[in-house]
Amino acid sequence: MLSGFAAMALRKGSRRHGLAGDVFVISMLTLATSGATLALMKHEMSNFLGGLFTGYLVATAWMTARRSDKDWRTGIFDWIGLLAALTVATINATYGLEAAFSPTGMKDGYPVGPFAFMGSVALFAVVGDIRMLVRGGVSATQRLGRHLWRMCFAQFIAAMSIFLARAELFPAFMHKTGMLYLLSFLPLLVMFFWMVQVRYSGRANRTKTFMARAAGHGLNSCKEFRV
Repeated sequence: MLSGFAAMALRKGSRRHGLAGDVFVISMLTLATSGATLALMKHEMSNFLGGLFTGYLVATAWMTARRSDKDWRTGIFDWIGLLAALTVATINATYGLEAAFSPTGMKDGYPVGPFAFMGSVALFAVVGDIRMLVRGGVSATQRLGRHLWRMCFAQFIAAMSIFLARAELFPAFMHKTGMLYLLSFLPLLVMFFWMVQVRYSGRANRTKTFMARAAGHGLNSCKEFRV
């Protein structure tokens, strides 16, 4: 949580941003893998899908930032990513239909809404992956947007999993003030803010420098992107 919020707050492309991002990627991949494994052991398919999708988002976001325009080549990693996102979208759609037509209106303890929401986001990711594979890559601005929304949405999943799903762990004042909801949805608010900045602020032309340096030297050495 701390590394994710730090990466969102620090100047994009700075060494500190890259350092926090590295910690976030390692932490999230560890969390997603362990969570998905435990979910399989407990036969909790919904939680397994959450772990799989979180790991997919973080891994593809990290790989997106590591590539440059000249070095961009789609490969087996991108096809595996597409397969993972397609699996999540398909199973969520199936579970959503089963929940809708079940006597209780539930599937694995969840109503239709969560399945529809996560399935829609996964389908959005699938469409993005297919477009990237068909075109053989994405532009610098598109690549930054892909990196931003995937990292932020992974942070949102993690935040929801602790601040709302485990609300009993936190003191009463955080419940009364609505802080748990703020911390849970803050990654989405930050995501929308940066996506608007990248797309409409007129500064998106700086993304080429950022992405080129990210691919050539790693995010820790990027210092020129100042959206």
